[in-house]
Amino acid sequence: MPAATGCGHRTGSGSAGSEVTTITALDYYTDQTEHTQWGDLLTACGQTVGVRVEQTSVPGASLVPKVLQQASSRTLPDLLMLDNPDLQQIAQTGALTPLDGYGIDADGFAPGIAAAGTYQGKLYGLAPNVSTVALVYNKDMLAEAGLDVPRTWDELRTAAAALTRPGRYGMAVDANATFEGTWQFLPFLWSNGGDERQLDTPQAAQALQLWADLVNSGSMSKSVLNWTQADVHDQFAARRTAMMINGPWRIPALEQDPDLHWAVAPVPVPRPGQTPITPLGGEVWTVPQNPSKPRQEKAARVLACLNSPASMLTLAQQHHTVPSRSSVAAQHAEENPSTAAFTRSVAAARARTERLGVEWPRAATGIHTAIQAALTGEQTPEEALRHAQQTAAGR
Repeated sequence: MPAATGCGHRTGSGSAGSEVTTITALDYYTDQTEHTQWGDLLTACGQTVGVRVEQTSVPGASLVPKVLQQASSRTLPDLLMLDNPDLQQIAQTGALTPLDGYGIDADGFAPGIAAAGTYQGKLYGLAPNVSTVALVYNKDMLAEAGLDVPRTWDELRTAAAALTRPGRYGMAVDANATFEGTWQFLPFLWSNGGDERQLDTPQAAQALQLWADLVNSGSMSKSVLNWTQADVHDQFAARRTAMMINGPWRIPALEQDPDLHWAVAPVPVPRPGQTPITPLGGEVWTVPQNPSKPRQEKAARVLACLNSPASMLTLAQQHHTVPSRSSVAAQHAEENPSTAAFTRSVAAARARTERLGVEWPRAATGIHTAIQAALTGEQTPEEALRHAQQTAAGR
């Protein structure tokens, strides 16, 4: 693929007297299937606005460093995809253009999705589709144990204990020392009134105590300290755990085993009747700064096409994700019941950067460090979170 330079010095760049015929796009969809699916959609949207879209994909860990380098050298692509927690950092540099300048807004999008694309009150990015986490459970195992699907923390403790037996745990999460571990813990933290701006609170300690209790009681394996979300899925697929926290991207693999009878419910909440507050996943598309206004206009029109209802449904079908427009999400959930619990959760989901902005990574590091300390027994949840607050505060 051609390099995504977007430097404005080629034929068709949109300089004076020339027509824009090609724009560049940069993303991290290096998986062959995903790269092709997004490439096809970019091509189709490009055709609707009369341009060819040159797509370049780099590994996820390389994207932000590459964008920061391109911003400093003024070689940004015309269309840029970012993982939504990274938007704040890139927007802070001044590398992105507000979308309202192109007549694009977030009307009809869930509040959390709009917040994920917003920096200092201005909309810089929109996600065509999003994800979150929910409780995936083995229907046969719960039925055999005579259990209802757990809706509250107390019910989760009871069910996890009842479902645990030699060779099988009742519950599994990803509690590893990465942002993935933080991501999985957030529904428990947020739904109990915990706040990443102040981690050393009783509400946060109660959430972490729940996870520690599940491990200490033997209802959850100590190996969760090292598991990724893919590992958690593998444990569930192998019938070595009856329940897990995971995302809709696991649905295709779950559907490959016709003997695995599973379903999805919202993440259990502290008290009956609450709505879980889960983290919002997904990538936002942005229009970087560029000396060529015609190129920016074309890129913005492609971005608008990516966020059209038709594109959202295409992506949701391909990736088992949730369309970002609430009305389209409802339609998709009705047609795809396995995604319904995720769709309901997205309506109340929160962007990870909503409250801390560019300071979020520091808090996220403090959280997953606290999880490790509490689940190993090195510290109590209160002690671990006190240390996490000091980390988040930069002390």
